[in-house]
Amino acid sequence: MKNRSALSKEIAENAIYRMEESLRMISMSTKLLSVEELWRKPNEASNSIGNLIIHLKGNITQYMLAGLGGQEDDRERDLEFSENYGYTAKELNLQLDQLLEQVKRVLHNVGDSELTKKQTVQGFNLSGHGIILHVVEHLSYHTGQIALWTKIIKNMDLGFYKGFDLNIKNK
Repeated sequence: MKNRSALSKEIAENAIYRMEESLRMISMSTKLLSVEELWRKPNEASNSIGNLIIHLKGNITQYMLAGLGGQEDDRERDLEFSENYGYTAKELNLQLDQLLEQVKRVLHNVGDSELTKKQTVQGFNLSGHGIILHVVEHLSYHTGQIALWTKIIKNMDLGFYKGFDLNIKNK
């Protein structure tokens, strides 16, 4: 294992937790949808949930696996929005889960020198920490879009925190 500070380990573990939470919410949302609903676009200026998931896979791969993990960057971003891939929710969720396992390996093995080194990813000059923040934020942003679009389609609460008392005060 590479040299890593306690702070870097803590940031990696929290990033993994946040990404797992987003994938949990995406899975809960998409399991409610038919294939037709998954690929329906609300209007010409918006994307389908299926296209958003394909886009997330491309973004996470480019930033985490290629940018931070050193793999080749072969992303073709425009294709993420231009095609109706026809995948089912189960297939898309499995692809996201498999991608997260690859991301976890990168995050568990990246050293402090890679986390502080600046590099260009998708035209942006970011440190490894910046890459992690971008991926968590970007995934969270689109998770919210997926949840909202699912709520509109199904007219229901998705129950992300069913069974949790979210009114508990901090101690």
